[in-house]
Amino acid sequence: MNVKSLLCLTGLLGVATGAFAQSGLPDSIKVPDGHKVAMETTGVGEITYECRDKANATGQTEWFFVGPKAVLNDRSGKQVGTYFGPPATWQAKDGSKVTGTQLAVAPSSPGNLPYQLVKANPAEGDGAMRGVSYIQRVALQGGVAPSTECTAANKGKQEVVKYQADYIFWAAN
Repeated sequence: MNVKSLLCLTGLLGVATGAFAQSGLPDSIKVPDGHKVAMETTGVGEITYECRDKANATGQTEWFFVGPKAVLNDRSGKQVGTYFGPPATWQAKDGSKVTGTQLAVAPSSPGNLPYQLVKANPAEGDGAMRGVSYIQRVALQGGVAPSTECTAANKGKQEVVKYQADYIFWAAN
């Protein structure tokens, strides 16, 4: 499936294919010129953290990111896919999916995950994810490590926090 077919498919899913305004975003997470929005989704879910030993810091502990689990909805609220990991994977309901490499993060507002820009790997399967080149995480709510104490006494304990974020999928023009 080519990008034109992808845009037709995303239109059928009721997903906006217009120009996503990047003007208010940090430069480090802006998608390079030559790309257009292929799909806009809102991820609603949770992130699991685990209290573990801090790397290279004997006797210290910290909350460690274990992985996300979210439903991806289009702008009308209809589920169009899922997001899970590791590795970070965005999967459309048609079975196509992408993973990627994080290129940049930038602080968002306090108490929320950072903005993120991911360079997508080639999609697996034909479908909505075919042709996706970048994924942006924006419009963040929650998702940061728990505020509860992480100590040697509760090492191994897992905590789940709720979050929401928009995932904007981009394809080459």
